[in-house]
Amino acid sequence: MAWHFTAAFMIATCLMLFPRSEQSSQGEVLQQLRKQLEYPRQLDVWNNPNSDPCYTQPTSVVTVACEGNAITELKIIGDRITKPPKFSGYPVSNITLSEAFVLDSFVTTLARLPALHVVILVSLGLWGPLPDKIHRLSSLQVLDLSSNFLYGSIPPKLSAMPKLHTLTLDGNFFNGTMPDWFNLYSNLTVLRLQRNRLKGPIPASIGKATMLSELALAGNSIAGEVPQLGSLNKLEMLDLRDNELDGELPELPTALVTILLSKNSLKGEIPEQFGQLNRLQHLDLSFNFLVGKPPEKLFALPSISYLNLAANMLSGSFSTSLTCSSTLGFVDLSTNQLTGDLPVCLNVNVNNRVVKFDGNCFSDDPEHQHETKYCQQPHKGRGSNKDVGLVVTVVGVVFIVLVLSLILMASNRRSCQRVLAEQQLLQKQMQDNSTSGMSTELLVNARYISQAVKLGTQIMPMYRAFSLEELKEATKSFERSAFLGEGSIGKLYKGKLENGTLIAIRCLALHQRYSIRNLKLRLDLLAKLRHPNLVCLLGHCIDGEVDESSVKRVFLVYEYVPSGTFPSYLSGKELKIK
Repeated sequence: MAWHFTAAFMIATCLMLFPRSEQSSQGEVLQQLRKQLEYPRQLDVWNNPNSDPCYTQPTSVVTVACEGNAITELKIIGDRITKPPKFSGYPVSNITLSEAFVLDSFVTTLARLPALHVVILVSLGLWGPLPDKIHRLSSLQVLDLSSNFLYGSIPPKLSAMPKLHTLTLDGNFFNGTMPDWFNLYSNLTVLRLQRNRLKGPIPASIGKATMLSELALAGNSIAGEVPQLGSLNKLEMLDLRDNELDGELPELPTALVTILLSKNSLKGEIPEQFGQLNRLQHLDLSFNFLVGKPPEKLFALPSISYLNLAANMLSGSFSTSLTCSSTLGFVDLSTNQLTGDLPVCLNVNVNNRVVKFDGNCFSDDPEHQHETKYCQQPHKGRGSNKDVGLVVTVVGVVFIVLVLSLILMASNRRSCQRVLAEQQLLQKQMQDNSTSGMSTELLVNARYISQAVKLGTQIMPMYRAFSLEELKEATKSFERSAFLGEGSIGKLYKGKLENGTLIAIRCLALHQRYSIRNLKLRLDLLAKLRHPNLVCLLGHCIDGEVDESSVKRVFLVYEYVPSGTFPSYLSGKELKIK
């Protein structure tokens, strides 16, 4: 009898101690995570290491949830929101976690909580490449690591997490291509990769993630056509704004409620099928190159409330019988080539509806409309004559560079040495004149500087390197209104520097790999060219200068010549030659 009592007592003691041991172990993991996160103030609630984490009072910034005695949810919202002007993969004082932080070790510690279903770690200053071992959290259903400093490629091992249905990596620095393993996800419903540096096309495999209800890829450098998404019958929100997408609009799933495709290079007509998206509430196709007449059924969709078609090349006139849905509260048709009368239902006085239509050829409000002939001009496409003058100029510059390169290649070793000596002398002269802020070479050749535009001084500014942030600020992030045209060698934008100087920015896509040193040597040679018939090159910007393997675009910054195109100058039709 005594033996039975002793055995029962020991079993009861073990049952009491086991959960405490598990709780103690999980508490130690949380304390380790807190240490690795460098003790953010949000985790002051964990000051007592002996308390049961499953009974910690949740707040708006910290939540620990449990099922039984196992931690299943961990949410920590930090306050490291500020982003540096440039982030090159190294810690930034007071913005990221310190140099001592190792993301690989942090994920290893996190994996010691194998029952986790939800991990939300936002604005904590996490930095580094996201390691493949994240897949060790095999029970994970929700992963949100937004607003941190994660870079590199999105790890393929994420596809080995079969229960994952929500993946949010917004506001990081991932700079690889779009992942191509979405067909491996059977449960993925939310995919958010906004405001990163992702490039390449959207893979066709996205069309096989048939459970997707939300797809948000805005604010990247994703190029190519929008893939066929018709098989995504549950997709309700599509956000592909501010990318480099081109091609025509495909037919889209009928369940969509929100479509955001603004600030791309989409072309062609708006498909009539868009007028059958009966659940659609919000449609933004602004700042593209769409043509033709917009489907009138768009305005009558039963749930539509916001319709933005501004800054395209839409043309034609609306029928007098056009009707608008009672839910339609905002319409923007501005900066297109639409003609005729504005339909009654688009009158700004109807149902307090906000309607913008400036910059067309409507008969209404002629003060803010173009003349009818402006909208009747034949469509010239994106490579219009607006850009011919600078295209000819750049081609001339390239020709001169090629001739100079051939001359240099034909020089013997002695002449090369002499050239090097002259370059050293020139460098010394430039240093001697540094106090004046102008190189000797520019002073000597000032008489050759183009007189086509006056920038407030008699001598053009010194050639310099621009940052991508400067160019984005000058062009308002290369918005549609800054676009001048596109030729065979790249797109052209108009911008305004902080000091008021107007500039023309040529975006060149590199189709072969150059070293940064090679690029800079070529650009330095271009910078030295000064002639009355050449537009002056003010500087350059190499996109991706930190990592040579990622250099795919070069921006050339020229003085802006406002007096028409090269052909019009020769013909004298638009410019009086004095």
